[in-house]
Amino acid sequence: MNETSRETLRRIELTRIGEGRYKATNGRGGVLPIGSGDDPDFSPVELLLAALAGCGAIDLDLITGKRADPVSFDAVAEGHKVRDEQGSHLVGLTVSFDVTFPEGEAGDRAREVVPRTLAMIRDRLCTVGRTVALGEPVAYVEAEAATGP
Repeated sequence: MNETSRETLRRIELTRIGEGRYKATNGRGGVLPIGSGDDPDFSPVELLLAALAGCGAIDLDLITGKRADPVSFDAVAEGHKVRDEQGSHLVGLTVSFDVTFPEGEAGDRAREVVPRTLAMIRDRLCTVGRTVALGEPVAYVEAEAATGP
């Protein structure tokens, strides 16, 4: 069984900055605006898609980058938002990578490991994708200190 501790904890804080707009802040001081989808800010669903693509991209880049730096590196994450007897959720989640490596031996070695790396990302490396695939329950609770008027 996995142990939880300060070292394993990942956390962000979210603050309302306007109607339907929020600011997420991480412990390193990074800030990300989040919106309801009625403004240019990323919606929560778009953030999930970005997290899936970003998580896989980091792993793919780390592993292939040991062999060759990519000439181009792009990804598209998509899924369909549905509402059914299970409530609102995404189906058909796909992350597609379009990565080009230079010609030559180093580029050939990088290209060669892409299929195996994508399988490793899906099966064990990408924390975001693994969490979605395993279906970890999410607890939505009221903070004890949030007892204002």
